[in-house]
Amino acid sequence: MPTALTREVSSGLAACELTHLARAPIDVELARAQHFAYEQAIRDAGYAVQRLPATADMPDSVFIEDIAVVFPELAIVTRPGAESRRVEIPTVAAALARYRTVQSIQAPATVDGGDVLVVGRRVFAGRSSRTNRDGIAAMRRLLEPFEYTVCEIAVRGCLHLKSAVTALTDQLLLVNPSWIDKEAFARFDFVEIDPLEPMAANALRLDERVIYSAAHPRTAARLAKRGIRLETVYVSELAKAEGAVTCCSLIIDG
Repeated sequence: MPTALTREVSSGLAACELTHLARAPIDVELARAQHFAYEQAIRDAGYAVQRLPATADMPDSVFIEDIAVVFPELAIVTRPGAESRRVEIPTVAAALARYRTVQSIQAPATVDGGDVLVVGRRVFAGRSSRTNRDGIAAMRRLLEPFEYTVCEIAVRGCLHLKSAVTALTDQLLLVNPSWIDKEAFARFDFVEIDPLEPMAANALRLDERVIYSAAHPRTAARLAKRGIRLETVYVSELAKAEGAVTCCSLIIDG
């Protein structure tokens, strides 16, 4: 049975790292309710959900995607660009070891999982404020034995690569063309976000549906026209912490 690893919303969420957004009040209890509904949407799609605990000194830990990248052959535990997040690593690494052989990114390399988009055998690694060239080189070395191609992509105007582009299928990407150079993805087809919804390029692809934020109805309509089956969820409080739907889970297929 495919599994999603998640992590509970920390009581310290309001102290989260912020890069591109101004700090706004976060309702932690509402964030927890929204996160529970997100987990339920994943269960409804046929996945088991394993939720890991969090403590007050892990304000960003609900965004578990940044701590690892999972492949069929192995899991790569990252070294997040924000030092405050490295305390999250041991629990996630231990949980992943039940499912995969685990490899780790080592200093001075930094990688956030939100900067890594896997589409088939191609891995797009965003160079951002959280992921450096050493990190991308380390990913390439770890994945070379498994015949993945790792492509470095410059990230601009947003926190992570997957703020700007995510995969809907192995051939179709959802993109914000203001934040990414589409030429780097020339072999793919695209759905562009509605320009009035700049944060709308993040979508969580599951086996038979896509989990998507209810905050982007215009872009959702474009996706529906392309035949994408959407399950919309509310993540307003997590969005205040620069989170989105891919951020809150690690998907382990099989």
